[in-house]
Amino acid sequence: MVSLPGKESAVRGALIFEAVRTPRGRVRRDGGTLAAVPAYELFAGLLAELSRRGIPEREVDDVLVGVSTPVGEQGADLARVAIAVAGWPDEVSGGVVSRMCCSGLDAIASAAAQVASGGGELVVAGGAESMSRTPMFADEPAFAREDELGERVGFVTIGVAADLMAARFGIERSELDEWAVRSHSLALAAPATDSVVPIARGGDLLLDRDEGARHGMSGPALAELPALFGQDPQWARALGRFASERVDRPTAGLHTVATAPQLADAASAVVLGTSEAGRRIGRQSRGRVVSWAHAAVRSPGLWAAEAAARKALARAGLEPADIAVAEFNESFAVTPIVLSHQLGIGEARVNGSGGAVAVGHPLGASGGILLATALDRLAERGGGFGLLVIPAALGLATAVIVESFS
Repeated sequence: MVSLPGKESAVRGALIFEAVRTPRGRVRRDGGTLAAVPAYELFAGLLAELSRRGIPEREVDDVLVGVSTPVGEQGADLARVAIAVAGWPDEVSGGVVSRMCCSGLDAIASAAAQVASGGGELVVAGGAESMSRTPMFADEPAFAREDELGERVGFVTIGVAADLMAARFGIERSELDEWAVRSHSLALAAPATDSVVPIARGGDLLLDRDEGARHGMSGPALAELPALFGQDPQWARALGRFASERVDRPTAGLHTVATAPQLADAASAVVLGTSEAGRRIGRQSRGRVVSWAHAAVRSPGLWAAEAAARKALARAGLEPADIAVAEFNESFAVTPIVLSHQLGIGEARVNGSGGAVAVGHPLGASGGILLATALDRLAERGGGFGLLVIPAALGLATAVIVESFS
């Protein structure tokens, strides 16, 4: 095992001084709990919370916000808008990072790179997404509208990609259902933490905990649910892209509404900086960002997560056995199941507070949520290393490794 550093002064890279997030509000057809709150307001609320927690705004060099769908009220520069709404000084710079579902982790990695390279001493990074107000593909990407381009880039509905992944790795419908039951159970049992910042508006409390987790989930009940993508015409395209590989199932139809990620609204924010910045603002760090990596496979494959994770581990000088806590985004139930098997990281270390199939995947906000959750879980264990991984459409994946000093 790799031991924790003895003194913070000996630590290189980006230290983590704070990690906060909003609760995840479930998206509903009739208007979810957070449907009236724009993404910039969700993130601005976290900036205001950082001020209340003693982060001096004028010391912040940059604010980076991951946004998967940067269009409409989430378009242009959401970070700069949130800075103004939060009442932070005009001199604080801000920008947006967009790499689909990986956007939040990318923002954190970009901020860590700024700090590690000397490009900034104190940087806020995270993500924000209101899927109630700006649905996925509201930006109408060309590859989703033009058949020829879609064929060239391998675009299919991401649920079809998840079914392809399950078929490719031999994951049965029953395994997916069991993972969903586990996710809901763990989410219901997850303790309250200081990293979750309640959302209030006009003096009224809107939400103070994640929504979506349900009591009474069971394998037999989930087995009765119809498949979401069983008749999707894009299945043929998915199979065609991997005609040379062994895929056991001739048809789609493995994931259901229970094993797909819930749509959600949320924001997250992480404060990264140097040890000198910590001394200047009088803050002890909670940990550090150790390494990060990106990877990709032929689209619509969803299995680039393993390559990203192994790159990040290698760059950190770690092995899977060194990871105390893993947060593998439940982009669909298949993704954490396969990644756990590939890396040999047992379920006891994976998604111990549940995941997106129970409480939602708010796209750009998810990276910071995974980081905050990992730090909370690591603190319960007295410290250690955490591995965060998110796969995305078009064959992408991002991994980040953090270390908790608690």
